[in-house]
Amino acid sequence: MLLLFLIFVWGASWPIYKLALPYTPPILFAGMRATIGGLLLAIILFNNREKIKWRENWRFYCISALLNTTLFFGIQTVGLNYLPGGLFSILVYFQPVLLGLFAWIWLGEFMTPAKIIGLFIGFIGIVIVSLDGLTFHVSVIGVILGLLTALFWALGVIYVKRVSHMVNAFWMVSMQCMIGGFVLIIFGGFFEDFSDIVWNIKYVGALIYGSILGIPLAQIVYYKLIKEGEASKVGSFTFMVPIIAVILGAVFLDEPITYLLLIGLVMVGISIFIVNYRSKKKLLDYRSVENS
Repeated sequence: MLLLFLIFVWGASWPIYKLALPYTPPILFAGMRATIGGLLLAIILFNNREKIKWRENWRFYCISALLNTTLFFGIQTVGLNYLPGGLFSILVYFQPVLLGLFAWIWLGEFMTPAKIIGLFIGFIGIVIVSLDGLTFHVSVIGVILGLLTALFWALGVIYVKRVSHMVNAFWMVSMQCMIGGFVLIIFGGFFEDFSDIVWNIKYVGALIYGSILGIPLAQIVYYKLIKEGEASKVGSFTFMVPIIAVILGAVFLDEPITYLLLIGLVMVGISIFIVNYRSKKKLLDYRSVENS
């Protein structure tokens, strides 16, 4: 249920933010969403503020904010100026592949050839879904920024899982949103203008959505799933996010659904099955080892 919630919240965020972007500078928009979301969560957690333990944990908060908020949202926003959204999303959703690889290297998660194949099948499914939006004029800078977005997202998730036993998960999300969002607002203030924000229903609605669901709550759910399960398996399910985004875009923004979308959807389903499948024999062997 948490996975379904996460997939639909992140999937819906793409068309919602797309509706709002014509009315706001992108970096300021990203910074405001993160900062407001972090502040709202901090207000809810205020009675448990002793769990922050700033002196012991400030490095964890700052590094996580740098990877998961400032670099991830910042580079993603800048990169969209260089590439079509479809192509850029392909590069960003290379993250589950990197996540599976890094989880094997740094978290010691079991990596089989089948799991590797499954992750790449999922990525190819995302490529197929986005083929209609590709153009032949590809910016090298945009490609680099897209891959960097995927890289920092994967590193950020791995880092949070590595330090999760030393910090409170809720305060980690709150602090990384506030710190990283504040940095984005300062950075955006140098290159963008607050007066360019149009405070209409589309912008305010997207800001509220991102500040409550899209960033803080979704990240809490995501890191909870990463902490309690294998990062590569959770990552494989996020291949569904662009699929949901395309479907919602077709319903609410009159964007077309093509046969490529259906092919990509089947490949993503195959990917999730392969990454998460265990034969009955392997499952029994695994449980016997756990019990012993």
